[in-house]
Amino acid sequence: MFYESKTSILKSVSEIQIIKMNYKSLLDKLPYSKPFLFVDDIEHVDSNSITGRYTFHEDSHFYNGHFKDNPVTPGVLLTECCAQIGLVCFGLFLLNDEEASALKIGMSSSEMEFYIPVYPNEKVTVSSEKIYFRFNKLKCNVKMYNEKGELICKGVIAGMIKKADNE
Repeated sequence: MFYESKTSILKSVSEIQIIKMNYKSLLDKLPYSKPFLFVDDIEHVDSNSITGRYTFHEDSHFYNGHFKDNPVTPGVLLTECCAQIGLVCFGLFLLNDEEASALKIGMSSSEMEFYIPVYPNEKVTVSSEKIYFRFNKLKCNVKMYNEKGELICKGVIAGMIKKADNE
């Protein structure tokens, strides 16, 4: 009995390591780099949803003037974080075997509602649920939460993700 439970625990640990390696390879495919990368890690992804995290670091250049003496993360960057996790990472997963360098990615629409601000050094979690993925267009419901579990923003984001034409 003990041997079976020890074996199942080891199997679970190795499965978690494999999953984390797969998530890491997903992040490696992203067409972004610092300072415009708004994804730290992916917690979960499957064919219907994705969840990831990012920390908005206080030394980020956009805090210098937004707002003077009371820095707040711009809403456009909250939207970008939602798009990078909830649309691009998700789309790369759904396309699974495509080469990132051979992809064209573009956000075609977003409709976001903002509820509370994000301050420097806050860690956020983005969750995205697929509405549809067809004809190279991915449309998702996205939500962003702070570490207290409070809803920061939510909305619908859509974009095109397809293999680049051979020219």
